[in-house]
Amino acid sequence: MTQLARRGTFTPLTDVFDWLETTGPFRAVWNDSYIPVEEYVADGRYVVRADLPGIDPDKDVEVSIADDSLTIHGERHGEEHDKYRSEMHYGSFTRRLRLPHGCRAEDVTASYDAGVLTVSMPMAEPETAPVHIAITRGTQDAPFAS
Repeated sequence: MTQLARRGTFTPLTDVFDWLETTGPFRAVWNDSYIPVEEYVADGRYVVRADLPGIDPDKDVEVSIADDSLTIHGERHGEEHDKYRSEMHYGSFTRRLRLPHGCRAEDVTASYDAGVLTVSMPMAEPETAPVHIAITRGTQDAPFAS
């Protein structure tokens, strides 16, 4: 059974640590628009899984490929009510990932289930043997000969 870690008695020092974790100057280091992802290759396909809980993928997320990069862009909408504490990020977010060599933009699929966006695309088969290029001699075929 997993138990939650609870802090003991609240003191001014614990209030300072709470402030540093949630709204203080260190918050910028953790970048509010950061999207955690995992990348892997399975069955000849490059797969990216992005943690995007609490969004509507039909309205709030756009996935695109350009310049050898996969971009996930969207927005999380907040609820209006008085908050005692909020560590949730609301607003726009963008994550751009450089695609590995061999990814092909055709036949890309994207699905959303249980708060996880999964994007998958085929990868070219790796070359098994190096390609040897013959070297010729002489100036008749040389393009820079004068």
